Amino acid sequence: MSSEKFTLEIKDLHVNVAQSDENAAPIEILKGVNLTVRSGETHAIMGPNGSGKSTLSYAIAGHPKYEIVSGTVTLNGEDLLALSVDERARAGIFLAMQYPIEVPGVSMTNFLRTAVTAVRGEAPKLRHWVKEIKVAYSELEIDPKFAERSVNEGFSGGEKKRHEVLQLGMLKPKIAILDETDSGLDVDALRVVSEGVNRYRENENGGVLLITHYTRILRYIKPDFVHVFSNGQIVESGGAELADELEEHGYERFTSTAAGA
Repeated sequence: MSSEKFTLEIKDLHVNVAQSDENAAPIEILKGVNLTVRSGETHAIMGPNGSGKSTLSYAIAGHPKYEIVSGTVTLNGEDLLALSVDERARAGIFLAMQYPIEVPGVSMTNFLRTAVTAVRGEAPKLRHWVKEIKVAYSELEIDPKFAERSVNEGFSGGEKKRHEVLQLGMLKPKIAILDETDSGLDVDALRVVSEGVNRYRENENGGVLLITHYTRILRYIKPDFVHVFSNGQIVESGGAELADELEEHGYERFTSTAAGA
């Protein structure tokens, strides 16, 4: 396990999102988010559709559609908002997207080797690389033939999510942001993907920010903290028991509180 300690700190983050109509004013989505994620911690972000969960993930990663109005996001004191998307990735931020995109004409193995080279600062030796890829595919129960296919092209939802977690294990970031990684997974895929996330956290002492609607993935990936998102803010935080309350009673208590505020 890595002994390195690090902290992702989000303070009073306000974010607007651009509308498809260029003449329309941007919409305020995040309305003052405060959150601290330390190495070795798993934080689950839960909340209804449209509450701002995915906006938080894209804002941290640097998606150009999302405008930072005010607030700060730092990793061990370094201002992430001043960095480009690729610089944030090299600094140790990883985003597993809810809907991974297809990249025709680029094989998975070339894509992974290029990404690993960028993060590590040098290309892995071919002999070691072949072994590393083989182990990674085996751990996630992925057919090795996928390594020669174009990135995500023709992949099922479960296959895309397994490859997102494969990237996580190979890139070894400081903070992993998983945006609804459990959506569209059957029971077997959910287990395999969850084991991959747990393996990353154990091996790298990584911090995990897990965005989800449902508690089923939390049976496999045990959160240290659960945060309820509503109307662009964290309205409640607690331990794993908070997820159980959400499973039983839903979000109504928290959404009505946020609306009143």
